[in-house]
Amino acid sequence: MDGIETRELRYFTAVADLLHFGRAAERLGIAQPPLSRAVRQLERRLGVRLFDRDRRGVALTEAGEVLHREARLALSAVEAAARRTRRAADPAPTITLVTKAGASHALLQGLLDAHGRSRDAVPVRVELCELGEQAGILRRGAADVALMHRPVDDLAGLDTQDLLTEGQVAIVPAAHPLAARHRVTMSDVVDVPDLPMARWPRLNGTYPDGPGPEVRSQAQLAQLVALGRTLLVIPASSRAWQWPEHAAVPVTDAPMVTTVLAWPAHTGSAALDGLRETAAALRRDTFRAGSGEPAV
Repeated sequence: MDGIETRELRYFTAVADLLHFGRAAERLGIAQPPLSRAVRQLERRLGVRLFDRDRRGVALTEAGEVLHREARLALSAVEAAARRTRRAADPAPTITLVTKAGASHALLQGLLDAHGRSRDAVPVRVELCELGEQAGILRRGAADVALMHRPVDDLAGLDTQDLLTEGQVAIVPAAHPLAARHRVTMSDVVDVPDLPMARWPRLNGTYPDGPGPEVRSQAQLAQLVALGRTLLVIPASSRAWQWPEHAAVPVTDAPMVTTVLAWPAHTGSAALDGLRETAAALRRDTFRAGSGEPAV
């Protein structure tokens, strides 16, 4: 069987997304007959039926569902390769680092400061994102490296370098009785009748069941806590966005969280190697494990 062409995957994905050949052709900017021919040709080359077609409409077969998932990954990889290639040819190279707004602020500042002092350091451009977006941004090639958290974030297909392992804190309204505690346990915070725990998205984008609000951004979280509508448990060093209306209370039995430097597997550059070397030296010599603050 000949190799599948990128154009064929784009055509197939458009139909699989919309389950309608006419609308898919409009999205692609082509006529419907050549789109239908291209899909039939792809089915012949693969030796499988990708769509069930009848008077009721179009549906993906089991094989089509597999190709739909794989095609998305393949097209993303092609687009990412093009972006990385263009950046590699830039006469003024930079490293793009993506991180959740407010996450691991002291650690990030220490990393940027130390890297800036390195000889021939390539400038680092910081991009901020919302909850759980780093992995997709890396896979699309829109960033070179990210600050992420294990075991919270999606690290599949990424190489990582550990930076800091630390405990977690509960962020609660400053006026709530929990704010007066010196420490709490997970059992103290998971079922507070008047203060349900915020629900974070799972790696697949869905939310767990529960009475707490579904959260999508740091700004949303901050305001909901300040209003006394929710609490959350986060790594201690991610509390940089804490408002005066918030209080942070250590959670003694919460799982430890490791902040990592992450990048797509099998990618790299001299510039990225330099940042990783700085990160390794910073972990070894500058930061106390669990504090999130520079050693003094």
